[in-house]
Amino acid sequence: MDMMPEHMGYDRTIVVFSPDGRLFQVEYAREAVKKGATAFGLIFKDGVILCAEKRVSKLVRFADKIFQIDENIGLAATGIVADARVMVDVSRVKAQQHRMVYNESISVSSVAKFLADRQQLYTQHAGVRPYGVSMLIGGVNNKPSLHETDPSGILMECLAKAVGRKAEKINKFFEEKYKEGMDEKQALQFSIDSLKKQGKIDPDGINLVVIKKDKYTRYDAEMLKKDGIKI
Repeated sequence: MDMMPEHMGYDRTIVVFSPDGRLFQVEYAREAVKKGATAFGLIFKDGVILCAEKRVSKLVRFADKIFQIDENIGLAATGIVADARVMVDVSRVKAQQHRMVYNESISVSSVAKFLADRQQLYTQHAGVRPYGVSMLIGGVNNKPSLHETDPSGILMECLAKAVGRKAEKINKFFEEKYKEGMDEKQALQFSIDSLKKQGKIDPDGINLVVIKKDKYTRYDAEMLKKDGIKI
């Protein structure tokens, strides 16, 4: 009789730890994220930029991977985008509930924590699976802020961060070249230069959003060129 691989007894359900303390279903969800389209965010002097790779086809309109949560908050997702859509819907409801109760915009950190808590919850219940998505939540309250969540529910605050298929290359570029206090034009050019680290850019595939305190702007290649950004 053939022996089953050692891990097979521990990856059938999400609520069982392996002897070395691993949750295999969470690790599988992270692998799904690594296969997703690249997305990144970075903070500049007056706000946050979110950017995501967008597939382009003559016949199919692929979904955007950057979503507006509130007037001052955006979310970029990679992995299983259908999972991200659910997270976007619940975070929008959370933002509107906060506005109705407190008559003010919800903070970026509150949205990020809410989503991370929901992801963590789905790592400890039988009959469900982890969300196969990592998210970058960025926006401006008193100051710009950027947070990352992953399928395990980990929550991190970042200055610049990439997730997805080519994240390693872009994060290395961030480590070497990112500078705090860039103005908006410098940050836009830096974002395009970062995007080039994963290969040749298709101008129609640029999915980029700039979030400032009172403004949420979605950019395409034509708008970037008008602002003097080299693509």
